[in-house]
Amino acid sequence: MEHRSDFLVIGSGIAGLSFALKAAESGTVSLITKRAIRESATYYAQGGIASVISLEDTFEGHIKDTIEAGAGLCDRRIVELSVKDGPARIDELIALGVKFTKRDAGNGAELDLGKEGGHSKRRIVHAEDLTGRVVEDALVEAVYANKNIKVFENHIAVDLITHTKFIEETHEDVIWGAYALAKNTGEIHSFISKATILATGGAG
Repeated sequence: MEHRSDFLVIGSGIAGLSFALKAAESGTVSLITKRAIRESATYYAQGGIASVISLEDTFEGHIKDTIEAGAGLCDRRIVELSVKDGPARIDELIALGVKFTKRDAGNGAELDLGKEGGHSKRRIVHAEDLTGRVVEDALVEAVYANKNIKVFENHIAVDLITHTKFIEETHEDVIWGAYALAKNTGEIHSFISKATILATGGAG
């Protein structure tokens, strides 16, 4: 069976779901996941998300902490991008319905920021000890509510569909999509797309 869409997203954690929602603003999306949509590392993450939220915190401080904790293995450009982009991503999650834990600040409620090893300031946004589950649930709900996204659960990607597999005399390879095994039927389905996004995490 063949499925066609503008975007193919492989993986249903926070990266795959977030990208699917963004891409759905520009076209149709097929999202495949090897188990149920919520069965991802994101769902089981208990900690929180580090971001510069407090007025007592700074981007420079967060960048410094991250590079030091990374023991020289961090790419500074990526650290800076992630740190400076963090607050906007937190705002997006809140807009999608993620209910992060708050505390009484006297003049109203504010995000309850935690402090973990490697951080010099309180900057961990969390939803009790179930942050991953709360984030995943909100993203899944938004994905299912979007008419431009079609979800294929229990579909495991087995190979990318590439240009050179069919036309050998070429110097440029292009990915056309992926083959996926429908675990419930044992059939191989082809997913053709203009862009293929691998959001399978470390194990993938």
